[in-house]
Amino acid sequence: MRDRKLNRVATMRNDTDPGLPVQAGHYTGVAKSLHWLMAAIWITAWVLGITAVYCRDELNPHHAVTIAHKAIASTILFLVVLRVAWRLTHRPPELPSSMSRRMRLAAHAGHIALYALALIALPVSGWVWSSVADKPVMTLWLLHLPPLTTPSLGSYGTAKLVHVTLAWSMGAMVGGHILIALKHYFADKDGVLEGMLPRTSTRRSWLPQIRRSS
Repeated sequence: MRDRKLNRVATMRNDTDPGLPVQAGHYTGVAKSLHWLMAAIWITAWVLGITAVYCRDELNPHHAVTIAHKAIASTILFLVVLRVAWRLTHRPPELPSSMSRRMRLAAHAGHIALYALALIALPVSGWVWSSVADKPVMTLWLLHLPPLTTPSLGSYGTAKLVHVTLAWSMGAMVGGHILIALKHYFADKDGVLEGMLPRTSTRRSWLPQIRRSS
């Protein structure tokens, strides 16, 4: 309840267009926590996965990196359920009026793609790859996930190709997402990035403060 009230207060309305805020408001505390937790997990799992595949002989001879990658990455499958449920029951802040209708539609489409591909399709494709290879997936080294399909050496190459292709594609998409967030902060100064930061960080931001031009 308190998060909802703060979110409404933080959203400043535009006098010329009462339907849109001048600056983006804040997400709820739960949404912020899930976002940053999943971001840290995703990036860590992505780095471990790339290391496991492309530095196998040097850094992953006994598959310890692969096991760690799957143990961490598989937690996203559980967290994304919570995040989607929270998103559906708690309306996010509106985008600022400085963004055109086309830009707002592109932003919404981008978020849907991140959820569908980076947070769901990518870990599921890794789960399928482990299943066809008859390799276990142990979430946090504790919970054994059941295989999604029967072992199949004939499908191994295809499953690997799908997962690796998705990994590189989603790495590029997440990188673009980060660059766009930084653009909102440094160039647009419209509060979009600050809306996902802790409220104390918006007052004393870890990012360099840039004065608005008068």
